Amino acid sequence: MAQYFNKLQTQFENVLFEQDDNKMVVNLGPQHPSAHGQLRLILELDGELVTRAVADIGYLHRGVEKLAENMIYNEFMPTTDRMDYTAASSNNHAFAYGVETLLGVEVPRRAKVIRTILLELNRLASHLLFMATHALDVGAMSVFLYAFKGREYILDMIEDYCGARLTHNSIRIGGVPLDIPNNWFENIEHCLIEVVQTTDLIKGLLDKNRIWRMRLEGVGKITKQQAQDYGLSGIMLRGSSVCYDIRKEEPYEIYDEIDFQVPYTDSGDCYGRYVLYTEEVYQCCSIIKQAIAMYKGTSTQLMAHAPQYISAPKEDIMTQNYSLMQHFVLVTQGMRPPKGEVYAPTESPKGELGFFISSLGNPYPHRVKVKAPSFYHLQGMTAIMPGHYLADIITMIGNSNIILGEIDR
Repeated sequence: MAQYFNKLQTQFENVLFEQDDNKMVVNLGPQHPSAHGQLRLILELDGELVTRAVADIGYLHRGVEKLAENMIYNEFMPTTDRMDYTAASSNNHAFAYGVETLLGVEVPRRAKVIRTILLELNRLASHLLFMATHALDVGAMSVFLYAFKGREYILDMIEDYCGARLTHNSIRIGGVPLDIPNNWFENIEHCLIEVVQTTDLIKGLLDKNRIWRMRLEGVGKITKQQAQDYGLSGIMLRGSSVCYDIRKEEPYEIYDEIDFQVPYTDSGDCYGRYVLYTEEVYQCCSIIKQAIAMYKGTSTQLMAHAPQYISAPKEDIMTQNYSLMQHFVLVTQGMRPPKGEVYAPTESPKGELGFFISSLGNPYPHRVKVKAPSFYHLQGMTAIMPGHYLADIITMIGNSNIILGEIDR
């Protein structure tokens, strides 16, 4: 690690000291309102034209992967919230889904339905936050306020379910902790109406706004080949004419039973990706409505039945001595998954999110590695920044929708 940082520092020194007299080096961040976290960009400028860009990350590093290797599996679940803190449920689910694949347990259908609804509510909240902050970066203050209003309705729904608005911890390994509260589905339907109206309003303000289009069209253009070479995923990939969505290609939960479209475009620029975010809002609303209809008729079971890995229902723990002892062991010592390795990808709001887990049969994972989309999107953006103007860099950072929490892992 020390050798890596020494090499990185040498690169920065080359940028600083091996420049000609006609060029200037500026630091963008790490304390910058448009850096979306502790991101430092070292930019070499010819006038206002960027000729070189180097990303300096690590200011937010919390060692999440090493924390996972020193915690029992259930103990690590709340820590996943802190990676992409704008889409906490997606992180919870990605880790739980990876462990469940390792254990080979089947999640009850009711839990699958509730998970799908939570994931799509989470996607809506994340997309609206993207619209708000991206518009604010470019200079559209009103959009920021409208999008936050719509997002508040979604956070109210998530709070009604799990009691939290930012770091949700709403999903468990093997299922979900709670059934739906009273009138939750009715409230969600009203919430979706507000979200659609908010998105329509934002599109009306921005889609044909000539200033907005001049700032986004042709900026940050990524070709199909570049998107694949850089390992981009999610809307960053679909914005370069690659129609790939893990919910369709490798479906999980109940996505294989739901009818929804995967929007994509061949524009490859910031405007095309913005349009995809707005279109995905409508698809999310459709998915949630279909999932709500599937809830009826499901059994009341919320957690998988796997006594050696997952605690029994509370009623059994309170009435059966063996279930109580088993619960005590699982809480204090942790489960012991079988030996093996697993990687289970999921489609988070930003792209492919997956946990690689290596198990030696101990209560603690032997190795954990997170494949987070923002890390790849940042390297893709810095590679294409040269040739753009300084003002365009802000647009490109915001449009890539990166979160430093999942970059500085």
